[in-house]
Amino acid sequence: MSSTRVRMIKLGSQGMEVYALGLGCVGLSASAYGPPKPEQDMIKIIHHAVNSGVTHLDSSDYYGSNHNEILIGKALKGLERGSGQLATKFGIKSFEGDCDIRGDPEFVRASCEASLKRLDVDYIDLYYVHRIDARVPIEITMGELKKLVEEGKIRYIGLSNASPSMIRRAHAIHPITALQIEWSLWTRDQEKEIIPTCRELGIGIVPYSPLGSGFFTSGAKFFEGLPDSDFRKQWDSKFQGENLAHNNNLFKRISDIAQKKGCSPSQLALAWLLHQGPDVCPIPGTSKLEHLNQNIGALSVKLSPADQIELKSIASTNAFKGKRLPPKILALSNVATPPLSSWK
Repeated sequence: MSSTRVRMIKLGSQGMEVYALGLGCVGLSASAYGPPKPEQDMIKIIHHAVNSGVTHLDSSDYYGSNHNEILIGKALKGLERGSGQLATKFGIKSFEGDCDIRGDPEFVRASCEASLKRLDVDYIDLYYVHRIDARVPIEITMGELKKLVEEGKIRYIGLSNASPSMIRRAHAIHPITALQIEWSLWTRDQEKEIIPTCRELGIGIVPYSPLGSGFFTSGAKFFEGLPDSDFRKQWDSKFQGENLAHNNNLFKRISDIAQKKGCSPSQLALAWLLHQGPDVCPIPGTSKLEHLNQNIGALSVKLSPADQIELKSIASTNAFKGKRLPPKILALSNVATPPLSSWK
């Protein structure tokens, strides 16, 4: 068990409390991050996280083609229901070829029922719209989610990668507890509009890929060690050619600061996010116990105002070159749904 206990924070304004650090579970199942891992080893990761205080577990019905939710359900079986704060997502029916995104009431309800069964629980703590259906007014999707809250099948509602206007429209139907976004030292474009919108409305912020898709563990060396099947070698332009060389030079400067602070670069990157406000709960993913312990250790890293200014100067907005995902996938985060009056 880690010697650093994870502190509690309030996520959103609806009463949800989570530990300040969560566990992104996508990499525990076969995924774009590589081949499947031994199931018992991944269950040990979840148990170690929960025993260390990292009980905010983030999944999706898309991860591992439903396997991720089943894995978490197996891992938490026999533990008290309050041992894990379960977050999962719906909205992506298929990711082969063109994405099939659905947000109609029938699909919302069917997805929730299926996730409850796979997780083997009677309610989901935090249920996210993983991708927004451009054919369905967001008010319709939210209306069905509101019914699920009233029925006790979900406790809180979240959005993933939504625009400011979409956040406002959804929040007007039922309060949004959390927005999940990519946010890290190398992805800071959300700070201009998205994060201020969340804070104005009292919505918690859950950064995924807080370690720059693993880059802040060891920079270019991390990329070199990835299997060829890993999506970061195929899609992520931040890891390609001249971009990688440029980004690695920035990593070296951040690594120098980490050395002076007596921590690892990954701990420094997580500590930076943890210092961005009491409404921020990063969810780094890992399939290795030593990395999980290292992530928890980031909670003990203290940054002075001068440290934060120095890090922001190195990792200013757009300082890192390249886009993490191809334009086709990125476009899914910026859809505009039709007005409610158009729904029949």
